[in-house]
Amino acid sequence: MKILGIRDVIGPIMVGPSSSHTAGALRIALMCRRLLAGEPRRATFTLYGSFAHTYRGHGTDKALVAGLLGMGTDDLRIRDSFELAQDAGLTFEFVAAPEGACEHPNTVDIDVVDETGGATSMRGESIGGGAAVISRINGVDVRLTGEYHSIVVKQRDVKGVLAHIATCLNIFDINIATTRLFRERKGDIAYTIMQTDDEVDEAIARAIANNPAIYDVRIVKSDRASGAVPPVPADAVCALDGFGADLTPETAAELFETLDFPDAKSLLAYCERERTGIGAAMCRRERCMLAAEHIAVDDTRRYLAEALDVMRESAARPLDEPHASMGGLIGGEAAKLSAREEEGPCGPLLARAVTYAMAVLETNASMGRIVAAPTAGSSGVVPALLLACQDVHGFSDAELIDALANAAAVGYLITRNATVSGAEGGCQAEVGAASAMAASAACQLFGGNPRQCLNAAANAIAGLLGLVCDPIAGLVEAPCQKRNATGVANALVSAQIALAGIGNLVDFDQTVEAMHHVGRSLPFELRESALGGLAATPAACAFCQGCGQR
Repeated sequence: MKILGIRDVIGPIMVGPSSSHTAGALRIALMCRRLLAGEPRRATFTLYGSFAHTYRGHGTDKALVAGLLGMGTDDLRIRDSFELAQDAGLTFEFVAAPEGACEHPNTVDIDVVDETGGATSMRGESIGGGAAVISRINGVDVRLTGEYHSIVVKQRDVKGVLAHIATCLNIFDINIATTRLFRERKGDIAYTIMQTDDEVDEAIARAIANNPAIYDVRIVKSDRASGAVPPVPADAVCALDGFGADLTPETAAELFETLDFPDAKSLLAYCERERTGIGAAMCRRERCMLAAEHIAVDDTRRYLAEALDVMRESAARPLDEPHASMGGLIGGEAAKLSAREEEGPCGPLLARAVTYAMAVLETNASMGRIVAAPTAGSSGVVPALLLACQDVHGFSDAELIDALANAAAVGYLITRNATVSGAEGGCQAEVGAASAMAASAACQLFGGNPRQCLNAAANAIAGLLGLVCDPIAGLVEAPCQKRNATGVANALVSAQIALAGIGNLVDFDQTVEAMHHVGRSLPFELRESALGGLAATPAACAFCQGCGQR
């Protein structure tokens, strides 16, 4: 199982409108590009499941092309990727196969011919929150996540090849994190995928390729920096309590075992035993995770500060510069709400939070830069809560950053034990999870203890349990924008109840388990397919370009 960190929950920083359908799709194509022998020239994208139904409205098509062009998830040029592909000499086509067999609802096959004439075929799955997995390369089932520096070796399945690869890495002083061999049949074509703690350069690839049983070697670089782990300056330690300043990779890996909280029960027990908050506990976990991975400096607080800045910009821009969404269903709502905040029934905090939530989704839907928290479709809830609390109650940026770490802990637990993907669990998994994160963060800001924070998070999930994902015309616009506003209102209510000392009959862990079961029980039509719920009403169908079923 992938080890989740704060950046996996508060992030990625990306161009909208969907973390799973835009950022995740881009990462699949980017990994594909890194496995090519040269620049891509022709590409066919075959889309399955939810991808097949909603790829135009979610920007999946533009993101896939952008990934093949080498763009990152936060590159504002993604919206212009078709034109840029033409300039780069890349032709492409999309084939929708909604009934095709696939294990994950967000699946794409990419068939590419590069400038050398080489043909590469691979299958990728976007697994939620912007994360992606390559599950097949040229007909061989594999697993490549791109989370670590990786070497992908195409070989004959014969004795001695694995030893040769390991020897080459040893000569160049590269530490191997994991090794897996994937093959269809013994003695046939196989792929060895090695994840390494250190970056691998082309000289190592050439040394590995110097074996008659090896056909090809490709390097997939991680976005994370690595290197030796020196003592960390006090102002770089994210927990703000001096924790982990002298950790070595070995001691960090050992300590991580006690901090890799499998559930809220263990997190709460740690917080109460150590007399620390949820955000601080999550930061301690992050410190150990990074040090164990040979990442030199713990810059978690710097990253959270950057995320907060992006959140603030995404919430502020539509108030002064309203933008129509890519699909044309929304645009300008946040400015209207801002003008009436003092006149409505909500009061200053809720009114401001609703405005910000709607604003962030406007930025997202116009393919602006946002922070998935935990997804792009739910990216308005946490920023709206934090920024409105700051505006109305004067909390500092440092307090908001600590609250973001708290929110990350809740999102981590939900992601680990359920899902934050609308295609897997409905909107309860996206806006519901975001609302739980925001409720816990609000509870911490207003002096709540860890138990109250988790009660608030459970309240928020319960309040939106069963919420379906039914994007009109397959666009992350309506009802998504208003549901983000509902999510932040639900978070404030949930925190208020918990801060009053009112407990829960069902604890956080069991509430998350219930959410997971409910999500799996929802029919496909109510899980981001745009085939049910509001998306299937006559009024909504008038906005749809046609899906062949209406």
